Amino acid sequence: MRGKLITLEGIDGSGKSTVAKKLQENPEIRAFEPVFTREPTRGTFTGTAVEKSIQSDTDQLAELFLFTADHAEHLAKLVKPALENGKSVISDRYSDSRYAYQGVTLKNRLDNPLEWVKNLHRGWTIVPDLTFLFDISPEISVERCGRRGAQSKFEKIEFLRGVRELFLRLVEEDPERFIVIDASQPPEGMEKEVMEKVLEFLHRNSRNKA
Repeated sequence: MRGKLITLEGIDGSGKSTVAKKLQENPEIRAFEPVFTREPTRGTFTGTAVEKSIQSDTDQLAELFLFTADHAEHLAKLVKPALENGKSVISDRYSDSRYAYQGVTLKNRLDNPLEWVKNLHRGWTIVPDLTFLFDISPEISVERCGRRGAQSKFEKIEFLRGVRELFLRLVEEDPERFIVIDASQPPEGMEKEVMEKVLEFLHRNSRNKA
C-alpha cells in the first residue's frame, strides 16, 4: 500500500522548520519510521543550484525552472521510492511553496502566474495527502527573520503579503487537504497541535494498512 505524503508550508519565519525538526525528534512519530526531507533539497546538484539562485540575481523564470528541476529530482530519487515502499514522507516545504512564492515573483511576467506554475507541475508531481499551512502575518514574519540574521530576497513584507494571500487561496481550493495552524501562537502550543494531528493521521493510516 502506498505511503502518505505530509508537507509543512508557510511564509518565512512561520516556525514550520522548527516544528519539522521537533517532529523528527519525537519518538512516537519516529516509531512509524517516516522519511523526513525538505525542499530545496540539501547536498544535491539541483538543490545547490536553487540555493545559489536565491542568493543571487537570477532571472525569475530561470529560478522557477531550477526549483522545478529540484522538485523533479526529489520526487524521482526520494519521495516516490519511499511512498511506493509504504513509507510516510514528511517534507519541510514542497510544491505549494513554489506555487505561492513563484506565483508572486512572476506576477509581472505572466498572466495568472499561480495557475501557470500549477499547470507546469500537473501530470507528474505527487499531491500531498496532508498539508499544514503555518499562517502568520508578514509583519511578525519579517521581525522573526530579522532576529535570526541576514534576510533573503524573499523576506520582505510586501512580497510575503502576496505569498500569504496565495497560500490561503490554495487552502480555499483544496480545504480537505490543508490544516491551517496559527503560527503567531507560542511555539509550544503550535508544536503540540501539529504533533497531535500528525500522530492521529499516521495512526489512522497504519490501521488502514492492517
